Amino acid sequence: MENNFFVDSSSLSKKALEKKHMLENDPTSRTDHMTYMKGMEKIDSDIMEKVIAEMNGYDYTKYTAKDVAAALSHESCSIDDLKALLSPAAEPFLEKMAQKARNETRKHFGNTVYIFTPLYIANYCENYCVYCGFNCYNSINRMKLDMKQIEHEMRIIAESGIEEVLILTGESRAKSDIDYIGDACKLARKYFRNVGLEIYPVNTEEYEYLHQCGADYVTVFQETYDSDRYEQLHLMGHKRIFPYRFNAQERALKGGMRGVAFSALLGLSDFRKDALATALHVYYLQRKYPYAEMSLSCPRLRPIVNNEKINPLDVHETQLCQIICAYRIFLPFAGITVSSRESSSFRNGIIKIAATKVSAGVSTGIGDHESKYTGKESSNAEGDEQFEINDSRSLKKMYKDIEDEGLQPVLNDYLYV
Repeated sequence: MENNFFVDSSSLSKKALEKKHMLENDPTSRTDHMTYMKGMEKIDSDIMEKVIAEMNGYDYTKYTAKDVAAALSHESCSIDDLKALLSPAAEPFLEKMAQKARNETRKHFGNTVYIFTPLYIANYCENYCVYCGFNCYNSINRMKLDMKQIEHEMRIIAESGIEEVLILTGESRAKSDIDYIGDACKLARKYFRNVGLEIYPVNTEEYEYLHQCGADYVTVFQETYDSDRYEQLHLMGHKRIFPYRFNAQERALKGGMRGVAFSALLGLSDFRKDALATALHVYYLQRKYPYAEMSLSCPRLRPIVNNEKINPLDVHETQLCQIICAYRIFLPFAGITVSSRESSSFRNGIIKIAATKVSAGVSTGIGDHESKYTGKESSNAEGDEQFEINDSRSLKKMYKDIEDEGLQPVLNDYLYV
């Protein structure tokens, strides 16, 4: 991999610089990324072994145009068909893939596109993930909203018409503990019909508690399913432990969450293998928990504060479209989210083919929805963003653009009884 993910560290203390340098250059200074840390729950599951075995055995160079044509002719998509559709041989078939994906989307989701917005409530982090703007060695403005500030942000978002919110924090138990996140969920339930969480992975009983507080679903990015590459990118913190992160969605379902979402961050490693592993993670878990709602996100790397050179290696819009179409053909019932990391033109196009959910009115910073939604100066202090977004459309603009594409924007379709 040629991408240099390391951020500017000129403002760090001498001791912090020495630790950072040691972690980056001496693998023996890092903890074993496959060994659980104290307090991490182990569950009895063989899904990780199945997914990793399929991914490691995937040779996408062996697939031919004949294999792709056969995969597209089948009524249902097998694992081997998926491998063909993710291979380079499938790129000339992108229009046919898009047509098949569109038919599957309309069959299972109709003409609808769901809209939500993310709400970052804290950006403190204890992990050193070298590609992330929140990482503990990146010199950014850190902030944690209190409950009054969180409610202020939620009220502003809700007044715009948004009915689904995704609550996010940096991965720091010390700054964003379970009680803090649970209290945020309780507030969110006052303002929104659907509440999601994208936080650090936790144990089953903690997911159960957060569900009782009002959370409906959990999103976890595995980032990359290549455990060797994962070890090189996650140098310190609880996130370094690969299997604990992998099993987070299953623990969330055991804790009573209605739904779970999955993703690799495309561009960190071999994107074709990561896309295969993501889809199979959903596939195997869906068969084990058939009642659960499953969805995928399809993010690519974006520039971060102090490193504007980060870009998704080899994952261009053509490849991203190929991946999303393959996901839809293989997993016709799964929701597919395309975030504001992508351009408005790409998102306008992909919702007509395979994506079923988009974000609007997005900020990845802390405490700045007032300025974004009302044009007024924010009454909250602001913390730096996790990454740069590419599509900054408001809910009103997004809603209209979806209608202009001949689709039906949906803000909520859940009733609580």
